[in-house]
Amino acid sequence: MITRRTFLGTTLTAAIASPAVVTRGLAAEQVRLCTALSLSGPFASAGQPAEAGTRLAVSALAKDYGLDVSLTMIDDEGNPGRAIPKLIVALQQGVRFFSGAVLSNVGLPMSAEVSNGGGVYVSSVGADEITGSACRRSTFRWPVPSYGAMRQTIVPLIDKHPETKRWYTITPKYVFGEAMLREAQNIFKERNIEHVGNSYHSMTETEFSGYLTNAAAAQADVLAILNFGPQSTNTLRQAADFGLKQKMKILLAWSAGTEQYAEIGSDVLEDVYVGAQYDAAIDSPGNRRVVELFRKNLNVTPSYAMVNGYVTAMLLMEGIKAAGSTDPAQVIKALEGRKYEGPTGDEELRAFDHQCIKNYYLLRGKAPTKKKDKDDYVDIISFGKSFPDAQHSDCKMT
Repeated sequence: MITRRTFLGTTLTAAIASPAVVTRGLAAEQVRLCTALSLSGPFASAGQPAEAGTRLAVSALAKDYGLDVSLTMIDDEGNPGRAIPKLIVALQQGVRFFSGAVLSNVGLPMSAEVSNGGGVYVSSVGADEITGSACRRSTFRWPVPSYGAMRQTIVPLIDKHPETKRWYTITPKYVFGEAMLREAQNIFKERNIEHVGNSYHSMTETEFSGYLTNAAAAQADVLAILNFGPQSTNTLRQAADFGLKQKMKILLAWSAGTEQYAEIGSDVLEDVYVGAQYDAAIDSPGNRRVVELFRKNLNVTPSYAMVNGYVTAMLLMEGIKAAGSTDPAQVIKALEGRKYEGPTGDEELRAFDHQCIKNYYLLRGKAPTKKKDKDDYVDIISFGKSFPDAQHSDCKMT
């Protein structure tokens, strides 16, 4: 039996072993792309599907863009101390176009190094700072940051269930988690919600029972899980084991997509609210093309991690094509304010902070008996765009 995990491992092994994609164009000048992802370590479950999406973007789109492209993968190991030296080597070797990072604590120093090295970086991470207080002219970002993720999950959930007045949060103690918690607390104040407690945890924890006991003791109406990847999977599964689904509503605010849903299982995911950057069921021309491309080439329904890798690499190639040059300064100019049909519909790389303006989604887990196929885990409940405007943004780009 071939599982999604087996498929990804086989696909990625074959992709790593194969030579770089080479097509002729742009005055026969080779374009060198480099993507940094967590391909090993605790967050490899998000990094490996993103690698599949990145490689598909290059193999499927480079020829259409008229580019001769080589792709280098860096395993950032989820550790900035190990990732950044590898990135510096790539810069020293002349690479100027970068994408990726799974974790914000890798993406933030990556943004700084690419800027110092005169490159262009399209980021995959969520912390507000990437296009906020730490924004840089060389950095763009596709995912909605924590500000929009919280606005498009907590607010509609409060509106749908106004009786939920008491919220408990579980938060990872690093930059992404701090940003998620900060935005959640701002909404709680605005909507007169009682924040009855928060539990911090480290990036290496796998046991969350003590925190879940605290949430139950606080008699919360809603448990908001603000961590990511395998930690959010473990938190949710343990919450179900503790019977918390019967005692309170549960929000998994930032999901990793189909691979994570499969690992969690429909029996646990049923009636859980889920925040998402992307879902394969999005009804837009751009998404229909993306889903068809993944199914045709990889025989898989794309997940958020896959599409994140795909789009960030696509945007680099699109910028190079639009600029007609591999000069990073010209590519930055071409990407600023660029509008295009993306997987979530009309998307735009906002000029003043380089944030992609796109939808974020609130989903709800389906009962196993209501699934239409093996990848049909959720229904889309609502979606929208929430971003601070220029006046209220912390981005002061120079």
